[in-house]
Amino acid sequence: AGRGLVEQRHGVVGVVRTAMILGMWARMPPLLSSTSSAILSAWRLSALLLCPPVLSPSVQSLLRSVKMDATESFRKWKRGQKLGEGTFGEVYVATHEKTGEVAALKKIKLECEDEGVPGTTLREVSLLKELQHPNVVGLCDVQQDNHKLYLIFEFLDKDLKRHIDSVSGHLSIEQVRSFSFQLVKGLSFCHSRGVMHRDLKPQNLLVTNQGRLKIADFGLARAFCPPIRPLTHEVVTLWYRPPEILLGSATYAPPVDMWAIGPIIVEMITKRPMFPADCEIDMLYKIFRILGTPTESNWPGVTNLKDWNPAFPMWPKISLRSIAPQLDEQGLDLIQQTLNYDPKTRISAKASMEHSFFSTVDKSAHNTL
Repeated sequence: AGRGLVEQRHGVVGVVRTAMILGMWARMPPLLSSTSSAILSAWRLSALLLCPPVLSPSVQSLLRSVKMDATESFRKWKRGQKLGEGTFGEVYVATHEKTGEVAALKKIKLECEDEGVPGTTLREVSLLKELQHPNVVGLCDVQQDNHKLYLIFEFLDKDLKRHIDSVSGHLSIEQVRSFSFQLVKGLSFCHSRGVMHRDLKPQNLLVTNQGRLKIADFGLARAFCPPIRPLTHEVVTLWYRPPEILLGSATYAPPVDMWAIGPIIVEMITKRPMFPADCEIDMLYKIFRILGTPTESNWPGVTNLKDWNPAFPMWPKISLRSIAPQLDEQGLDLIQQTLNYDPKTRISAKASMEHSFFSTVDKSAHNTL
């Protein structure tokens, strides 16, 4: 079994390298179009199901000839200032020495052949290939060089958290509306393509100085289709995690993303997190203290969830105006609809785009990449 797992990992790594060698995107040579399409489809399947495809000797020979050109092209990117560091790698500003184009370069170390490419990276690359939208960060290229994997993203000025902190005073209501609309528009597109993000938070939303917002960091994203199978609970940063996951629901769907929208809007308005919890039980109690402890009347089936406890304190619901007094009635109503306890009654991303809170937003201004 151990040997099989190692072989399986090698297979996935090989397919990922195939995708990288091909360049994956628009720069792919025409003669590779039909072959590469089949290979990339098999690669995406392997990334999700860990089923490595088999490449013929002729295809392998073709790939080796393309690899040299891909590597030379990649080395024209000159790394600059370090922007951040995470579990699997580092992010830098990079400038193309010929075109002057600026990009964000995510470097991922491949420490050991047996370990292969981190699963979060496999998922991020495979899904972003399908998600080309004005409000989703663009993945321009993927390259491998000297046992390191590089993801080349379009460059945006900062994340939403840094933007909020950098503003003297509070964001204007107009900017909050605009950012919120772009967020739900991008999320609606993801959901329409069968993808849950599963880690929405201000740090994973990138913004420009011109007011454009894009959803980023799809490392925890997941493709979904009915029937929804049991999924991991190790998703969504605690402060933005919905109660169905906190209470141990065996399955969840796109409403987990919609829950995060409310706290993100509140954070843009107040510059403070809505539920700054230290642990899962603290998170539940912070939610209950504001929204009231859920009951069978407002969330049918809640008492049957695995981690429900009949001894939970029964807090009454308080007015959301006490949490975000700067918001108008339409804004408070949108937040309430994103925070409905029952996931089945939580507003969808598509429906939220038509909410009255966005009636004054120039929606045509967000239609270009």
